[in-house]
Amino acid sequence: MSDPAWWRGAVIYQIYPRSFFDTGGDGVGDLPGIIEKLDYVASLGVDAIWISPFFKSPMADFGYDIADYREVDPLFGSMADFDRLLAKAHALGLKVMIDQVLSHTSNAHAWFRESREDRTNPKADWYVWADARADGTPPNNWMSLFGGIAWRWEPRRGQYYLHNFLAAQPDLNFHNPDVRAATLANLRFWLDKGVDAFRLDAINFCFHDAQLRDNPPKPVEQRVGRGFSPDNPYAFQYHWYNNTQPENLGFLEDVRRLTDEYPGTATLGEISSEDSLATTAEYTRAGRLHMGYSFELLVDDFSAGYIRRTIETLETKVVDGWPCWAVSNHDVERAASRWGGAEPAPDFVKLLAALLGSLRGSVCLYQGEELGLPEANVPFEALQDPYGVAFWPNFKGRDGCRTPMPWTDGDDAGFSAGKPWLPVPAAHRARAVARQEADADSPLNAFRHFLRWRKTQAALVLGDIRFLDADEPVLMFTRTHDGETVLAAFNLGGDPISVPAPQTLHLTQTDCPGPRNGRIEAGRMVLPAYALIYARVSA
Repeated sequence: MSDPAWWRGAVIYQIYPRSFFDTGGDGVGDLPGIIEKLDYVASLGVDAIWISPFFKSPMADFGYDIADYREVDPLFGSMADFDRLLAKAHALGLKVMIDQVLSHTSNAHAWFRESREDRTNPKADWYVWADARADGTPPNNWMSLFGGIAWRWEPRRGQYYLHNFLAAQPDLNFHNPDVRAATLANLRFWLDKGVDAFRLDAINFCFHDAQLRDNPPKPVEQRVGRGFSPDNPYAFQYHWYNNTQPENLGFLEDVRRLTDEYPGTATLGEISSEDSLATTAEYTRAGRLHMGYSFELLVDDFSAGYIRRTIETLETKVVDGWPCWAVSNHDVERAASRWGGAEPAPDFVKLLAALLGSLRGSVCLYQGEELGLPEANVPFEALQDPYGVAFWPNFKGRDGCRTPMPWTDGDDAGFSAGKPWLPVPAAHRARAVARQEADADSPLNAFRHFLRWRKTQAALVLGDIRFLDADEPVLMFTRTHDGETVLAAFNLGGDPISVPAPQTLHLTQTDCPGPRNGRIEAGRMVLPAYALIYARVSA
């Protein structure tokens, strides 16, 4: 991990602080809780942790609405706690990545409180303000991702302000050089403290179209969203003008120049655009972001064909960039349920981790994935997510993937001495860390075995990728690095299957600890349900 390019092929473990471990007894996880559980995280064999926002915030969007970029919210602890967390993580060999939400702030941020007062104050142009149309309606047709129009009237100024997300999250005006300079200064603050990487939330939303042109309508058959309600009017438009503007490329280059002053640091951009793969390729060109993170594998389609098309499409677009893949996070239904059904099989859960760890790129794993946690069914009366409350019952929001981490199988799941901020379902307590650590064949122990083995396989960590033809539900590809080639084949289905082994390759099977292994015999690859085969390729 002393390698300045440690991020290439790294496995990054996402921690959602509210739900990881509570030491204060208020039912909400905190930074001391992360510190207490860092030994567990290190035992998984991951390379880094990504900590979702813990900054001062009114929590309208649970920390993604920042009121002060340089202060820890008391709900999570103190700056001294963060310093202790950073020191312990580094002592354990873990890099620390923190979320940075640059495109917008909370409406409680001092910048916005000043900006909204009138049109002449020093911060007057720090946010996206626009006059009403002649009839009083908003300046254009842009929609908020959380539903409804993306403009909110501010009577102090007699203008609308833009909010691509909640109305409590006003968008900053990145056309203003003072905003860009202040943003870079905030990043430098955390680099000076010793963080190793930034995960840049909604990074393609920093700039808007300065002409405020209307977004064009999208045909009904193309209104397929990722992570938002199917009846959300956000899906009714092509989002050509409210995000992903060409001016953003110059800002990304500014960010890269800053991080280059701190050798060994890295940036990971969250990218959601009309063509996220093309944007990822563009944003990860030399001199811009180190890695790109898109939503392409956070969808319902779990076919071998879809996964192959997605990765091959990115590979054809990327020039010198590096992808980062995820199948779960704090915004979407957990992959164990989304792809594995209501009762995901243990072998399926084990296969997912191995598949993700075998693709070209780095990996983001969301807390609880190592346990195979399914999506929680949170009743309406317990919902906390304003997105879910607004779109109930067609869309239940994001609470189902945010429930507290189950450490034990007790009523409180070992998470808190108080009432957890979201309920912990029985299905999660049955998959608790304590239970799985006592079971040698558990998904948790399989996860550890696989990641430990993966570190010894340079081709899987750093190699190029080339897909081989195979019928559904088999996904097959090779990874090649420094003259070594490894073939990987995955049965994504719940039934056993036998397929011909590639006749042009001389294969020597290499069993992988953790997931279920198939076998190569008589020129065929025999794959039980949710099994895989790794084989070395020789001339």
